[in-house]
Amino acid sequence: MTNGETYGRTIQLFLVDGKPTGLRKATIHGWTGLLFVSGASAFGDLTARDEVDRTGVYILAGPDPVAAGTTRVYIGSGNSVAERIKQSSVKRDFWETAITVTTSDDDMSKGHAEYLEARLIEQTAKAGRVTLDNGTNPDIGRRRLPEADIANMEQFLANLRIILPVIGLDMLKPQPKAVSAKANPTSPSVSDEVQFEIRHKSGVSATAVEEDGEFVVLEGSEALKDTGYVQQSYGGLKEKLIADGVLVPQEVPPGTGKLRFAKPWSFSSPSAAAAVVLDRNSNGRLEWKVKGASQTYHDWQQAQAAKQEAAE
Repeated sequence: MTNGETYGRTIQLFLVDGKPTGLRKATIHGWTGLLFVSGASAFGDLTARDEVDRTGVYILAGPDPVAAGTTRVYIGSGNSVAERIKQSSVKRDFWETAITVTTSDDDMSKGHAEYLEARLIEQTAKAGRVTLDNGTNPDIGRRRLPEADIANMEQFLANLRIILPVIGLDMLKPQPKAVSAKANPTSPSVSDEVQFEIRHKSGVSATAVEEDGEFVVLEGSEALKDTGYVQQSYGGLKEKLIADGVLVPQEVPPGTGKLRFAKPWSFSSPSAAAAVVLDRNSNGRLEWKVKGASQTYHDWQQAQAAKQEAAE
């Protein structure tokens, strides 16, 4: 491979009790980091593991009871992760998934764990994908480690960026550039991307780009409201976007009855984006079309797959 290219990684996922919903053990080949993942039913099995009765960090994650459609997480650390996560779990009733992070050689010190905890909280807040349940943000500057130890913990954090999404938690994943740059359809950061649009008979117009598996509706796009459709699977998400100021009333021209995206927003799928824009359940693969053309997102995606096969 040439410079700048990324290499493949081998992630080992072991189902401890043979069940996909039970206790799982995850690690990356050649890395001493060791993760255990469980739901509430396997939590006792998690805390009983000898590998969890070590110094490390832990995460409790689940649906946010305040903001529908979002995730809330709590991040902690301790000399005995097993004891600390049990204490934290009793104080929080939102969590559905527990994740512990220790090392296979039990080589993580209290200072390492506290530094890693502080960095996880900092990077999770920066990514802005989940709601943090932590009441305070630890001061990383107070976690004074030797330079070599800091480098090791940063590499440890880099591996967590890889493995956490694999087990279903993308709290460290950076926002797409179209979101982080507060892009608009003419911004240089998205001008080289294939753009998709919805132009509805109601007059509503929206533009989006796809980036790193996410569908980003760009700033300035419009959305319908109060259409009266009763089957709206993403109604809770739309209410949250309005409450958070992502969707605001369209003021010009007045009295349009539309909403406007005050900033870009990343959706998990084209259908989720289309449902919010059109205020009804929608097949986004058909509703979104290549900007300035009649080609649907579905047909565009099929064409891209055909090109890739031809090139191989």
